[in-house]
Amino acid sequence: MVADPLLVVAFGGVLGLVVGSFLNVVIHRLPRMMERDWAAQCAELRGEEIPVAAAFNLATPGSRCPHCNHGITALENIPLLSWLALGGKCRACKAPIGIRYPLVEVLTGTLFAFCAWRLGPGIAGLGAMLFCAAAVALAFIDIDTQLLPDDITLPLLWAGLLINLGGTYTGLPSAVIGAMAGYLSLWLVYWAFKLLTGKEGMGYGDFKLLGAIGAWLGWQMLPLVILLSSFVGAVAGLLLMILARHGRNVPIPFGPYLAAAGVIALFWGQPLTRAYLGHNL
Repeated sequence: MVADPLLVVAFGGVLGLVVGSFLNVVIHRLPRMMERDWAAQCAELRGEEIPVAAAFNLATPGSRCPHCNHGITALENIPLLSWLALGGKCRACKAPIGIRYPLVEVLTGTLFAFCAWRLGPGIAGLGAMLFCAAAVALAFIDIDTQLLPDDITLPLLWAGLLINLGGTYTGLPSAVIGAMAGYLSLWLVYWAFKLLTGKEGMGYGDFKLLGAIGAWLGWQMLPLVILLSSFVGAVAGLLLMILARHGRNVPIPFGPYLAAAGVIALFWGQPLTRAYLGHNL
């Protein structure tokens, strides 16, 4: 029995809203979990006694209002609908709830629905959803903290190699070369820039993210991803400097542009590459 395409797309969108709600937790908590781990490691190296802290992970404690500590109930945590029903405010103290929360949910829901429409409910569609979810989480974490956590980039890289065992998006040799070439290309750029300027132009997380994109899409897509991310980053940087008076010396995270370019290449990489090559032959 063939599933109704509209039902598949609707299910993808609803699943994306739910996953987007979870991504909000990941975006907020994962960097803080990393900071706690680093602090504990530093204390251990200094020979200090590590104090026993309350559990803090992606599941514990439950979600609370940062203003009044009101515990968020299940009815107040329905993706998008609760935010709309509450008017974007905490039910207890009426403090505003950041619009980023529904935006992440809507973005993820839209991407999942598009994955379901474009690739169907099979392994290609589900894999694309996983890729998009990781891209959203990494982009927003990088915007907030200028970090691209290994807890996401490295599993994403291995997942790309695993899903391409059967040639889902590219052949396995192309995926392996893509992972290596993606990492090494930005690694070389990093060291060239550092030797020329004495400054660090990007972080190691960018290398790992491009390596992960290469593992999913193959080495052939890497030039397009780099071109797209550089173009979008340049435009966004100019807009930030003009509209937000963002100083030239203020670092701009590159991860969101890599993530966006990876998603674009996932869906339209081959047509864009063919169009470019056909135009220049």
